[in-house]
Amino acid sequence: MENYQELVQKQKSFFRSGKTKETAFRKQALTTIKEYMTSHQQDIIDAVKADLNKPEEETNRAEIGLVLAEIDFMLENLDTWSATQEVPTPKTHGEAKSFIQPEPYGSTLVISPWNYPVQLAVAPLVGAIAAGNTAVLKPSELTPNTSSLLAGMINENFKEEYIHVVEGEVETSTALLKENFDYIFFTGSTGVGRIVAEAAAKTLTPTTLELGGKSPAIVHKDADLDQAAARIAGGKFMNAGQTCVAPDYVLAHSDVKEALMQKIKEVKTNTYGDVVPADTYPHVVSGKHFDRLKNFLDNGELYMGGRTDKENLFIEPTLLDQITWEDDVMQDEIFGPILPVLTFDEVSEAVEAVMDRPKPLALYLFTKDEEVQNDVFTNISFGGGAINDTINHMTTHYLPFGGVGNSGMGAYHGKASFDTFTHFKSVLKR
Repeated sequence: MENYQELVQKQKSFFRSGKTKETAFRKQALTTIKEYMTSHQQDIIDAVKADLNKPEEETNRAEIGLVLAEIDFMLENLDTWSATQEVPTPKTHGEAKSFIQPEPYGSTLVISPWNYPVQLAVAPLVGAIAAGNTAVLKPSELTPNTSSLLAGMINENFKEEYIHVVEGEVETSTALLKENFDYIFFTGSTGVGRIVAEAAAKTLTPTTLELGGKSPAIVHKDADLDQAAARIAGGKFMNAGQTCVAPDYVLAHSDVKEALMQKIKEVKTNTYGDVVPADTYPHVVSGKHFDRLKNFLDNGELYMGGRTDKENLFIEPTLLDQITWEDDVMQDEIFGPILPVLTFDEVSEAVEAVMDRPKPLALYLFTKDEEVQNDVFTNISFGGGAINDTINHMTTHYLPFGGVGNSGMGAYHGKASFDTFTHFKSVLKR
């Protein structure tokens, strides 16, 4: 196993040179990444297609477009965010002045997942660079084509003492976590997040954990069912359900459950056709994940979909009815194109059911009733979410994105990314 101590020491030495603290230097690095992604757009599309069979339009929107927009937002605001800010000083301190000085942490480690192998690798990396840090990026071994492309993008354009991509299996991540980085940013499962947190605790390294969880979509009896069906299906079946903020399950009011399920079935048919071709729909990432997901198809009653093809790692968009909280499909995050539907009669039941379980990364509520909106969003703790929509809360630069409790700690996107990779140093001058 390779020893990464020398790499980390090189990055720490380069950071101490002060070069990365220059805003012009940071902007140039961000511009280099942007230019590479723009000029190699088709290469990115092809790599993600090879790894996940993701459609070109989806890769353009969710992988490339989001990252380029994030870089533009950073470039536009970097001078303001990185400037020392004078703040009021109490009269008891006489003629003193007070300042908040943003400073980068130093050497950072970004460990990214396979489900959005470009976005979830480059977006946090962009935050680390914008804040003035050095960075080591460890992409997922489950998407080897995209990981190799990322290594080319970074390692061919930057010196390893500044930004470097390290490819490898789980053992590589384990070895990197033994090094003394100044900040760690991890995106992945809650189970692995605990391992990262334990490793970071040994050196008291500050950490952001972007994890997952069972994110509910609650549909009240007054909801616009056409809208709810379209947005729930769109959020769930995109990327074959392999999205950390996908609706994991539906909690539907008993008065509208049947109608909602029928409308979701219609959306699926209108979007993909009666029979979804395995070669046009995103694949499950591996045989292990395929087997795990296929077992869930025995839960409850099959209402829609359910076709599988292990050779192509294909599972059709699926709707499960007659599900209980005790079923296997309700024990852990699904992370696949399988959507179980449960019911409630009173909003308080739905609220209690969600509160009885680990805090989800996202929550979606479909209702026109502002009292219900206030009740749900006031009482349930979750990372972030939306009213009468899914997914899109994580696509705006102005909303920090992250989890709470089991679904993670810390946040990023927009200024929150800059803030995450920045220590705000307080200074009193007399």
